[in-house]
Amino acid sequence: MKRGEKHYIWQKKAWPNWQYNHKELAPLLAKVHLAQGQLQGRMHDLGMNLRDHAALRVLTEDVLKTSEIEGESLNPDSVRSSIARRLGLDIGALAPADRHVDGVVDMVLDAIQNHQSELTSKRLQSWHAAMFPTGYSGLSKIRVGQWRNDAQGAMQVVSGAMNRQKVHYEAPPANQLHSEMTSFMRWFNAEEEGDPVIKAGLAHLWFVTIHPFDDGNGRIARAVGDMALARAEGSVQRYYSLSAQIQRERKTYYEQLEATQKGDLDVTPWLDWFLACLLRALQGADQMLVSVLNKARYWHAWAGTPMNARQVKLLNKMLDGLEGKLTTSKWAAIGKCSQDTALRDIAELLERQVLMRSEASGRSTSYELTPLI
Repeated sequence: MKRGEKHYIWQKKAWPNWQYNHKELAPLLAKVHLAQGQLQGRMHDLGMNLRDHAALRVLTEDVLKTSEIEGESLNPDSVRSSIARRLGLDIGALAPADRHVDGVVDMVLDAIQNHQSELTSKRLQSWHAAMFPTGYSGLSKIRVGQWRNDAQGAMQVVSGAMNRQKVHYEAPPANQLHSEMTSFMRWFNAEEEGDPVIKAGLAHLWFVTIHPFDDGNGRIARAVGDMALARAEGSVQRYYSLSAQIQRERKTYYEQLEATQKGDLDVTPWLDWFLACLLRALQGADQMLVSVLNKARYWHAWAGTPMNARQVKLLNKMLDGLEGKLTTSKWAAIGKCSQDTALRDIAELLERQVLMRSEASGRSTSYELTPLI
């Protein structure tokens, strides 16, 4: 970018005085509010135990998907165990603690469960430090728990090979960060008129546009957005994952961000996409609710059947949607046991009619859950 050229939204004279067409967004916003109320109502009718396990499932997906959006894969068992520990839920055997996973989990839970607390520099920087406990992002040493200083050059979002990179966005220079973040946090913490769901969409956009850290800005922007949504809903529990929906629409998400950051201060198109994505996330929660109820019904039916920890773990995997067919080898791998032990585990469950042999096994025998009557 040449000196004097103004390509980005933060360079506009009126920055950061956001503009949007409320009348144009009103029908979609009404649908979002209705879907929020309906989901909260359905969850309220469930018992506390089912609500807790629904939240566990949603939060696990949220942590996994907010990292996947940035191309990072976390271990699902480690994430689920980390959340269960923090929620005080008994899910049987827990995976060993992973401080990187724990850091992302702590950020997501703090944003939602402590949404009424002020968003401060100290809080944001503690989230960042928790996400990068080694001080490295991949092989690169980064400034942890501090705003970036642009020592290596301007903060840019790029793609492509090193010799032909495409610059999608360039963030405000580091010497403006104190002022930029002070304005953002003052606005975020203020009790002002306006729809709180709209505020969540603006908060997400505003934070990721400032891009205050060396890395992790997208994940923290989504946590800030989730914090604003928790305030809007007045709830410390989350029964849908916006990050999971964004991951499903990842290409469009980045296209919308880039177009907005290169546009003017009328961000109606961004908010239209954000609200539509949020609505799809809320509507998709119905599938999660059915799954949680089916799982509860399943364990109620087999409540008196003796099972060891491996058997409980594998059955839960199947109930959550195990990829591919369950074979003896897969049981041994997931249960971290020998083939002989896996065979004994399976034989016991076949005898008790908890499992049945699949009719479409192919060359190797596979197993499936016995349907409930």
